[in-house]
Amino acid sequence: MGGWDDLYPLPVLPSWVPGAAAGVASLHLIQKLLFPYFWADLRYLLKVLVYGLRAEMYRLQGRIVTVLDKFVKLAEKQPHKPFLIYEGKVHTYRDVDRRSNRVAQVFLHHGALKKGDTVALLMGNEPDFIHVWFGLAKLGCVVAFLNFNVRSRSLLHCVSSCEPKILVVGADLLGTLEEILPNLQKDISVWIMTKDSTFPSVHTLLDKIEAASEDPVPVNRRSAKNLKSSVLYIFTSGTTGLPKAAVISHMQVLKGAAGLWAFGATAEDIIYITLPLYHSAASLLGIGGCIELGATCVLKKKFSASQFWSDCKKYNVTIIQYIGELCRYLCNQPVREGEKNHKVRLAVGNGVRSDVWREFLDRFGAVKICEFYGATEGNICFMNHTGKIGSVGRTNFFYKLFFPFDLIKYDFQKDEPIRNKHGWCEKVKKGEAGLLISKVNEKNPFFGYAGNKRHTDKKLFCGVFKKGDLYFNTGDLMVQDHENFLYFWDRTGDTFRWKGENVATTEVSDVIVMLDFIQEANVYGVSVPDHEGKAGMASLILKENTSLDLEQTYKQVVTYLPSYARPLFLRVQEKMEMTGTFKQQKFRLVDEGFNPSTITDSLYFLDNSKKAYVLLTKEVHEMILSGKMKL
Repeated sequence: MGGWDDLYPLPVLPSWVPGAAAGVASLHLIQKLLFPYFWADLRYLLKVLVYGLRAEMYRLQGRIVTVLDKFVKLAEKQPHKPFLIYEGKVHTYRDVDRRSNRVAQVFLHHGALKKGDTVALLMGNEPDFIHVWFGLAKLGCVVAFLNFNVRSRSLLHCVSSCEPKILVVGADLLGTLEEILPNLQKDISVWIMTKDSTFPSVHTLLDKIEAASEDPVPVNRRSAKNLKSSVLYIFTSGTTGLPKAAVISHMQVLKGAAGLWAFGATAEDIIYITLPLYHSAASLLGIGGCIELGATCVLKKKFSASQFWSDCKKYNVTIIQYIGELCRYLCNQPVREGEKNHKVRLAVGNGVRSDVWREFLDRFGAVKICEFYGATEGNICFMNHTGKIGSVGRTNFFYKLFFPFDLIKYDFQKDEPIRNKHGWCEKVKKGEAGLLISKVNEKNPFFGYAGNKRHTDKKLFCGVFKKGDLYFNTGDLMVQDHENFLYFWDRTGDTFRWKGENVATTEVSDVIVMLDFIQEANVYGVSVPDHEGKAGMASLILKENTSLDLEQTYKQVVTYLPSYARPLFLRVQEKMEMTGTFKQQKFRLVDEGFNPSTITDSLYFLDNSKKAYVLLTKEVHEMILSGKMKL
């Protein structure tokens, strides 16, 4: 055997190799211990940089490429690929492109629309929502997405605030149109998605689409001069009052559309959209994200917990969108056999609680939850690219260079930021809750709201840390931990979140005080165990010599408020508590909640099964806490 060793001696490694190997192993161990998220952070930052550099290259070349431009290109490149699947019917990229051309042709010849005009869209989830949206965008119009849950006075306010030339209404929303038509501005032309109309002076659209040409309208109608020009209005409750039309630019649409790609989605993915298209999550992240990838989306008229997983299996869905409530609804469904037998790999959304997150993963399998944070009108976004349960995202030194933000101290009693003796705001320590503010600059602009400039100004803080600086107030309280993960803590001010929607307390109060027996209404949100967000509660002061008419109160909130904004609980008080600045005191009321065992005031509960407000007894309270009473 010794002869073989003499003929073929084993190679001797240089003396420095073991030392180098030990050094590399040590560095790897140190990185794992001290910087465990280094590679995940690096991959995410590189994606952000790549996307930003691509947009900058287009700009330097004098090319403005919008999401609509990308869609038209895809319709040429992959005409037969399914873009949209709705109730079993496949709509290819070419189908959607051609039908949206028809819509554009109709309004080009019948609508007298100029480039830059606004058209309001009141439609539910259906393919023609997208056809009308794209068709109007091809004419260079700004499209305002109206929330179909909003009714009466609030809806009229939404329409007037965006000053549309035309209002397009879906066939299933003619009842809503009938409510507002007598009070609608006479200079707004109304079009309905039907072939005939019983309304006077209302135009039909469906018959004209079917008769129109499929030829594209001139490209210069849709061409954008810069990425900061307005393309959409999406309504948000903001912090107070009636809904506000957030101005959405081409830049924001492009950023929203990149979300799925940033989380690792590809052209082979099939995205399931059950959220309403008027919501930025469905329209920008969902439809826009589908275009950015060149992928396919399955559109649902309305979310159904019982049909959710069967749809996912039927259409081979690989990506789902959610809000926190949606995940809870799925977890509350009866357990069925084969629940993990699906192809869903990513769930993208926001607002899911940690306990629901864990339960969702345990029950439905290895789905990567991609939680993110971002306000519709905001200039800051966080993405949880590591999958840390409960977190909305993660930050680091480099991220803050591109997207500067801070968490500042906040006075919960006065409902305003705390300023020191020099008049400057102060940052919170890690682990403390603070108000999230993001710097407004050339790279991260805030486009504000359509209509009232006062609403835009109210969302901005000046002179935060130094003279002349400008920050966007998100209205959200966040916590940053020692590993730089961010967690949503609460909403500030006169807004709370329920059923995935922002509820403006002043809007609800205005509706309640219209009742002739109500002197004053103080609306706030209260926590309910095992429910995301906060349920609406109204503290009421009755006018002298009157009594609470529960039947009239029920009729009022059902007629004038969307379902998510209706107060679930009523509390009748003798005197309204005020703050030192003469604002309604909510802090103690929120803390006391809706427990009849500790509250001596009369309490009532909105029982949807009885379609009435009923006395909130200890028994009813127990049923709510145990989950036996459906909210």
